Amino acid sequence: MSTDAILSFEEAMEKYDPVLGFEVHVELNTKTKMFSSAPNVFGDEPNTNVNEVDLGMPGVLPVVNKTAVESSIKIGLALNCKIAESCRFARKNYFYPDTPKNFQTSQYDEPIAYDGYLDIELSDGTVFRVEIERAHMEEDAGKLTHMGGATGRIQGADYSLVDYNRSGVPLVEIVTKPIEGAGSRAPELAKAYVAAVREIVKNLGVSDAKMERGNVRCDANVSLRPHGRERFGIRSETKNVNSLRAVEHAVRYEIQRHAAVLDSGEPVIQETRHWHEDTRTTTSAAQSPTPTTTATSRSRTSFRSWHPANGSKNSAPRCPSRPLRAASGSRPTGAIRTSSSATS
Repeated sequence: MSTDAILSFEEAMEKYDPVLGFEVHVELNTKTKMFSSAPNVFGDEPNTNVNEVDLGMPGVLPVVNKTAVESSIKIGLALNCKIAESCRFARKNYFYPDTPKNFQTSQYDEPIAYDGYLDIELSDGTVFRVEIERAHMEEDAGKLTHMGGATGRIQGADYSLVDYNRSGVPLVEIVTKPIEGAGSRAPELAKAYVAAVREIVKNLGVSDAKMERGNVRCDANVSLRPHGRERFGIRSETKNVNSLRAVEHAVRYEIQRHAAVLDSGEPVIQETRHWHEDTRTTTSAAQSPTPTTTATSRSRTSFRSWHPANGSKNSAPRCPSRPLRAASGSRPTGAIRTSSSATS
């Protein structure tokens, strides 16, 4: 595993401003999967909690999980988001062994929640507002286990095993807007933000929120720009970081690595990176196919008699005020079109 040159963190901060962005994936703790009646259970024997919908067998149709929708709305409300009156799903088409249908059902241009924020309190009491672009529903992919090799990654592995138990598990992906102005507090802010999201979903009861199990995973985006420049730099994305300490260290390392690349006169490459806890470094990842997104047709049947946002707002427990500040003002509600025969 090659090691990239890095600058000291202090040198990097003297020359550059970091811009951050986070995509936090939250696995919901529903009894069944997002679009099928297969059990949503962690730790069972591989490929035992799978049915024909998860595998995309001919002739099957998905049915959206009503409880997953309600949980997604609770998360959106806790993030001070606007809740869409209606939303729709899209197919992200790509070919990879952990996706048996050759597409992932997700949301694209019409997410269930959007335009929110979290006020994050840092260790010295400073409050930093992180703006949320969207929180959308999707299904998880299966899990690949790479056998052989030194790193446990696909690079250098002798072969790979795939477990589809996780395929179709309900996810909510929370995407921030670009986060500017954190300066040298960027690593601390990264850790505090993910900790706040984890605390929220755990307190709401919608996720087990165990990062070591992958219930909460963070993709951390980092770019640098010289002081005084408005245009963003080229970003890298460190995927599936699964501990608070790792989020903080990964952001810090990527800031140092980007600074060294820019100082050398070379361009930063936009790429996906893997975090290695043992060395506290990132390495370039083997690139998965870039998905294309095809929107599904919206149902013409109205379900306006059911307004899940109203019930979700009333049933959701109050979130703790720390490390968040209490939100002021009313929160909008709305409805989503779904099936009355949805699973739980």
